Amino acid sequence: MKPWLKRTLVGVFGASVLFGGLAACSHRSYGGHGWQAMSEQDAAQMKAKVVDRIGSKLELDDAQKTKLAVVADKLREQRNALVAGGDPRAEFAAVIAGTTFDRAKAKTLVDTKTGAIQTKSPELIAAMADFYDSLKPEQQAKVREFMAKRGGRHGWRG
Repeated sequence: MKPWLKRTLVGVFGASVLFGGLAACSHRSYGGHGWQAMSEQDAAQMKAKVVDRIGSKLELDDAQKTKLAVVADKLREQRNALVAGGDPRAEFAAVIAGTTFDRAKAKTLVDTKTGAIQTKSPELIAAMADFYDSLKPEQQAKVREFMAKRGGRHGWRG
């Protein structure tokens, strides 16, 4: 397998693990407003809990926890870049507010969000790769096992 493809897959995998941890905590109300309006202090507290939880399950050392914290910070930056400019639901509601679908506004919305992803993704992938590469083989096996076990559990709820 080519090194860049392997790193990309590892990065996506790492994001899935971290998103799973964040998703597990997202149902709680932080500061009374939910995760969407989470303050920096609440985000830092949640990050510490997620890093501690993942750290204990994977038996991470301090250097690995530091790298995991960097991944969490990069994910937060990515999320903030995606929601910059307003409420995503309100932005989409504006696309369908008229009698016709506003194609130009929808294209602008997609271009903005895609640009945010493209801008922040290299840093996020690098952080995820650094974290995953720092894991011992048995820790990597635990991560793969976790992903295989939890693969379909975070789908649509309804």
